[in-house]
Amino acid sequence: MNRKIGLPLASALIMFPQVVETIYSTTLVDIQNTFSVSNASASRTLSLFFVAFALGIICWGQLCDRVGRRPVMLAGLLISAAAACYIAVGVRHFNGFLFAWSMLAFGSAVGSNVTQTVLRDNFSGTELAHVFSIITMSLSISPALGLFSGSALSHYMGYRGVFAAMAAMAISLFAWTLKSMPETRPPQLKRMRLLATSYLMLRDTHIWRSALLVALFNVCLFSYYSLAPFMFHRMGMSNQVFGYTGLMMAAGSALGALLNRRQLRRGFVSHRLTFHGSVLMLLGGIGVFLLQASWLFVLPMLFVVLGFGIAIPNILGEALTRYQDRMGVAGAILGLIYYLMIGGGLNVAAWSQNLAAVLIICSGVAVAVSCRKPI
Repeated sequence: MNRKIGLPLASALIMFPQVVETIYSTTLVDIQNTFSVSNASASRTLSLFFVAFALGIICWGQLCDRVGRRPVMLAGLLISAAAACYIAVGVRHFNGFLFAWSMLAFGSAVGSNVTQTVLRDNFSGTELAHVFSIITMSLSISPALGLFSGSALSHYMGYRGVFAAMAAMAISLFAWTLKSMPETRPPQLKRMRLLATSYLMLRDTHIWRSALLVALFNVCLFSYYSLAPFMFHRMGMSNQVFGYTGLMMAAGSALGALLNRRQLRRGFVSHRLTFHGSVLMLLGGIGVFLLQASWLFVLPMLFVVLGFGIAIPNILGEALTRYQDRMGVAGAILGLIYYLMIGGGLNVAAWSQNLAAVLIICSGVAVAVSCRKPI
């Protein structure tokens, strides 16, 4: 039996949470109007996604080591589909919406955590960094897919149409996984205790460095998705204009992943590429600050997604090299740490409603952290 997951399925599964996040961003203005909440409250729902996502990471990470990768993936997709269906057809109050949105985030975490664990089951070292580069190139179409489809669905059908599309995606992935995903859990995998592994990882400065860098890059990226819709709205532009920016985001991320693969083949070390990505992100933040009074602020975001595409595969590829004997639980703990950081960062971003400040502060910290060789 072939125990390697096909890259098309792996790409689709790992894309699912990001498509959910980006397609959701196109509904923020509609959600604000429907439930009569403030801009900040609507933006904070994206930070809530990452907190619930972090809890899903730790839950699914433990379970995939105990019962297997395949059944856990199926269970998470089923929960995501049920939660999206409930929002699309049944939710009436904002609190009910928040609960169902949290469950959707909790379920969709399997797409990130379990898929990464499956890839780490079969690849390691530089080969794994190359695989993550391929996955990142696939992820580059997520913004275009999410923003284009989301803006159209939101314009014609409101947020309920967007969540109906999320439900359809989850059901389709469930069927594909049921048919094609092999069980990749190593047969002799030892069950590592969560507390013991947590103790080791929480004392590991390399883990904290990796988690912080992943969080900083993601806060920069998703601050755009949570704040830009309101910036366009204040400028009198339609939601479709925000959707069109998905092309630029997709192109920048794909170019970054492509450059990363080429540089790895030329012998560049991962930590230097991470530093280069951080510098590009800082340049993008400065550009957004200079152009924030105009819709042209979207152009410097190209540097942000370019840096994201270069850095993230290298950070993730090196993060768990010391935990090969406990990939599922270690991946869950790492994910819990950085997704809680992302949720906190996006909550602050929602409070500030200042995209340029978020980009400059986060990228500046990333430059400072990545300029030193990891221990």
